[in-house]
Amino acid sequence: MLRVVGSRFEGLALYTLLLFACSRGPSTAEQAARPAAPGGAAGSSARPAPALDAASSAGAALQTLSVRERGTQQGYSRAEFGPAWKDVDRNGCDTRNDILRRDLLAPRLKQGSHCVVVDGSLHDPYSAQHLLFHRGVGTSTAIQIDHVVALSNAWQTGARQLPAARRAELANDPLNLLAVDGRLNEEKGDSDAAEWLPPNAGFRCRYVARQIAVKQRYQLWVTPAERTAMRGVLAGCPGEPLPTDEDAKRAARP
Repeated sequence: MLRVVGSRFEGLALYTLLLFACSRGPSTAEQAARPAAPGGAAGSSARPAPALDAASSAGAALQTLSVRERGTQQGYSRAEFGPAWKDVDRNGCDTRNDILRRDLLAPRLKQGSHCVVVDGSLHDPYSAQHLLFHRGVGTSTAIQIDHVVALSNAWQTGARQLPAARRAELANDPLNLLAVDGRLNEEKGDSDAAEWLPPNAGFRCRYVARQIAVKQRYQLWVTPAERTAMRGVLAGCPGEPLPTDEDAKRAARP
C-alpha cells in the first residue's frame, strides 16, 4: 500500500518514482542471472544455449540407444540380410571388393577388371599387424570383411523387425564393414563389446564408436553388459567422435 508522505505533492512524486521502477524491467545483472526460456534467450541480443547433439561424440550417442537384453536368434540366417556382398551402390563392384579397395594398401586389380582385387596388403586395425592378401583358394580368407556389428547380433538386437531392404543396407553399409585379420574375425563371431574387443587396444575406442554409430543408424539396442563395456572403453577417450559416412569412405588404420 502507498504511504502518504507529508503532502500531496510528495505523495505524487513518490508514486511516479515507483511506477518508473516497476516499468523499467530487470537490470542487466538480473537478466544474466535469470534462466533463459526453453528454445530461446531472454533478450533479443542473447544467443540461445547450444542443444546437445547426439552425434557429437560416441559417448553422447550411446546415451540415446535403447537398453534391453538380447533377443532370440530364431529365424536368423545370412539370407535375411540379402545376397552376400550385393552391389548396393550400383558401381559395378560387389561390396567385398569395394571394401578391399578401400582398406588395402596398393591393391592390385585383376587384369581387365575395374574392381576385383587380386592382391595387396593390410595394416590390420584389430591386430596392428601388417598382413598380405592374395586372392585364391586357401588364401583369400586370410583377410576377411568384418561386420563391425555382426549380423547375428544385429538380428537379436532389433534388425529382425527391420524391412528386408533396410537389413540389406545394414549388411553392405561401409560404416559397418572393415577388412581385418581373418582369424580374429572368426574369433569374434557374433560377439558384442562385452564379449570381444580387438586385441589392439589402440583401436578399441574407434571400434566401439563405430558399433554405436551403426546401432544408432539402424535403431538397434544394446544389452546392459554391452553398454557397460562400451562406457568402460570410452572412459579412456571421452571425446571420441562418432564416425560419419565421410569417415567410412576412408580406410581405418591402427
